[in-house]
Amino acid sequence: MTGLRWGILATGGIAHAFTSDLRTAGLDVAAVGSRSAASAQRFADEFGIERANGSYEALAADPDVDIVYIATPHPAHAENAIAMLEAGKHVLVEKPFTLTAAEAAAVREVARRKGLLAMEAMWTRYLPHMVRIRTLIAEGALGEVRTVFADHTQKITADPSHRLNALELGGGALLDLGIYPVSFVWDVLGAPSSVRAVARLAETGADAEVATVMTHGSGAVSSTVSSSRAAGPNTAHVVGTEGRIDIDRTWYAPTTFRLTAPDGTVREEFVSDVDGRGMQYQALAAERIIAEGRTDSDELPLDESVAIMGTLDDIRAQIGVRYPQEA
Repeated sequence: MTGLRWGILATGGIAHAFTSDLRTAGLDVAAVGSRSAASAQRFADEFGIERANGSYEALAADPDVDIVYIATPHPAHAENAIAMLEAGKHVLVEKPFTLTAAEAAAVREVARRKGLLAMEAMWTRYLPHMVRIRTLIAEGALGEVRTVFADHTQKITADPSHRLNALELGGGALLDLGIYPVSFVWDVLGAPSSVRAVARLAETGADAEVATVMTHGSGAVSSTVSSSRAAGPNTAHVVGTEGRIDIDRTWYAPTTFRLTAPDGTVREEFVSDVDGRGMQYQALAAERIIAEGRTDSDELPLDESVAIMGTLDDIRAQIGVRYPQEA
């Protein structure tokens, strides 16, 4: 442990979930920053945080903060991350890393110039069951991986005023939900060599459902589905020539999976034993990386986060979704 002092930027629902898990792991939450002094103080009171900053600028200037968790809506991620990096602080940026690949590359440039960690908070990659799955694949337990399937489908809201349906807020199922299965496909199969996407757009022009089929350099294929209007199984499957892994609901959170042979024999069953939601694992990884004197994640390198944003850009181009912030 490095004894890093965490700052929390923004006080919405995801910030609450993350901070609760930081407390579960016994990590040091030193300060919170919000655009509202009252909101920052309420958050600080809830979690026993010493300093409540009534602006993001004040959090950036706080000398007793080493690393900042960026929990704002994704159109603000790049601006907020760059501000914290320029102030000399490491950043853990809530997924999706940014709104576009160009923004992601801009964050990467600043992080490398400053010699600081900029890491995407794709918490799923750091969960124990995902660590075990990567080990099994690397050991050849599945033989040659041929196919990956994953969905992230929830019935959230059709309210056109909700941020999920507002293009100016980066709304749409893809960036909020689809990022999970797309990142998972990248994790297992690497960069896609081709991407095909279809979607149903909501009344506001934001994507309500998105499906993808991708091919990969090994010859493997993958498919993903995301939806904000209907709840599906939320399972994932990795299929190889010598076996398959079936990840149960909800696959991107702590859960169970089975390794099954082609004849149906279950070779291994994994059951997660995790305190809280499991978001602390990414924080622990960030602390470990910094303690080792490194500035990049093995589980999700910064270059990969930038490239995944490129895949999301490609998908959006195919389905006809463009944000007002894009030139």
